[in-house]
Amino acid sequence: MIKGHPKGLLAAALSNMGERFGYYIMNAVLALFLCSKFGLSEEKGTLIYSFFYAGIYVLSLVGGWIADRTQNYKGTIMAGLITMAAGYAVLSIPIMSTEGNIVWLLPLTCLALFVIAFGNGLFKGNLQAIVGQMYDNFEAEAAKKGEEALKQAKSKRDSGFQIFYVFINIGGVLAPFIAPLLRSWWLKAHDLAYNAQLPALCHEYIDNNGLTGDKLQNLNELATQVTNGAGVAADQLGDFCANYLDVFNTGIHFSFIASVAAMLISLIIFLCTKRTFPTPGKKAETVSVSYTPEERKAAAAEIRQRMYALFAVLGIVIFFWFSFHQNGASLSFFARDFVNSSVIPPEIWQAINPFFVIVLTPVIMFIFGSMARRGKVISTPKKIAIGMAIAGMAYLFLAAYSYIQGYPSANEFKELPIAERDAMIAGPWVLIVLYFFLTVAELFISPLGLSFVSKVAPKHLQGLCQGLWLGATAVGNLMLWVGPLMYNKIPIWQCWTVFLAVCLISMFVMLAMVKWLEKVTK
Repeated sequence: MIKGHPKGLLAAALSNMGERFGYYIMNAVLALFLCSKFGLSEEKGTLIYSFFYAGIYVLSLVGGWIADRTQNYKGTIMAGLITMAAGYAVLSIPIMSTEGNIVWLLPLTCLALFVIAFGNGLFKGNLQAIVGQMYDNFEAEAAKKGEEALKQAKSKRDSGFQIFYVFINIGGVLAPFIAPLLRSWWLKAHDLAYNAQLPALCHEYIDNNGLTGDKLQNLNELATQVTNGAGVAADQLGDFCANYLDVFNTGIHFSFIASVAAMLISLIIFLCTKRTFPTPGKKAETVSVSYTPEERKAAAAEIRQRMYALFAVLGIVIFFWFSFHQNGASLSFFARDFVNSSVIPPEIWQAINPFFVIVLTPVIMFIFGSMARRGKVISTPKKIAIGMAIAGMAYLFLAAYSYIQGYPSANEFKELPIAERDAMIAGPWVLIVLYFFLTVAELFISPLGLSFVSKVAPKHLQGLCQGLWLGATAVGNLMLWVGPLMYNKIPIWQCWTVFLAVCLISMFVMLAMVKWLEKVTK
């Protein structure tokens, strides 16, 4: 799969895989962790998650600017890995949240998330810029061998970014298992068992100095389940709730230590292989050439067209990421509330997406390669439009299923007795189908979008333009909180229908721009 691609691609992919492994450990549990540790509502927890996720991509602009300004891409990348390790180290400290310390513990957690986001901004876009430069140099060398060699070299760029993306997701497959395994181990060590619904009830019991009616009955039933049938006396419920929350969340804190280790491993890989990487922006001395005013005007016009094309595509992908990254927000809550989690914890479902990425990427590469050999090349803009349509199919399926099942809003569902809820929950196959469609959509948009940016970006602005791609992702992530808001307030089939509409509108807008975008990227 690597054969025929630039030297250094594998090393860059491995370094990125290590960083992504550490990141996805945290990402798989973050929204759920914020709710279970601090007793935040889904809306408030997702709001912090949204700002964190957006910060990662906004700060990639800063990271790109720093690297472009200093021309020290490799140093910026290494600084990013060290900074992220420091942020994860703070998150790994197992301090129990109480009424007395939440005023400083929650801000400290948010500060640690900011440090991680800043480090990610230094790392992410600049490593992508280096990969883009690999292919610039690869194509330049091929051009010396003739037109046919150049054509073959250019055909490698999209597949190269897809390979790079596969390695990201190898880490993503394994990472979601870390936090649930450590949490379950720590709970078992304290003679307790895992239950996804219990932390919210424990917080509500503590905050209200007790519960009544169905909620109290649900708490007693769940307490009996997690204590292996022993149950909890009525006068002991307060102590039980506090203890369960402490043990539950401490197990998650331990997982962040694995994130620190992953950053250090990624740093070692990068240090050992950095000589194989090009240095974007640095150019050899050339003979001075004079240009006429007309030539300078034409060059400026071409750059403007390229930047217009870039911003047009960025405007579309905002809505893809708004829909796709619900996998860490409303879709995570759906997995927790509406899907049977007795065998598979909700966090582990996030491993399905990267698993499909790994399995499906070779298939899609084969299809695209076969079509290219037959002269039926699908342009990158068309692939992005197709990806939006496939993302729409994912939400069409989930909306139809939720409507047929008669699911109410999540808030109404949580008020139901446990027995009634258990009779309505979905089987795991629902999430498998959902993530299959979302993953195929992702493979049509994310790696090919990176490739598109590397094609249209001016050579002296590679880091900044990759940062702009990530900045568009940030805008989409800033809107993530809308998903849980709808999920809790309206029948959830209506929530999924909104995302369906967003994907379809984006698809039609992209199709309307395809011919212009194809012309710009020739």
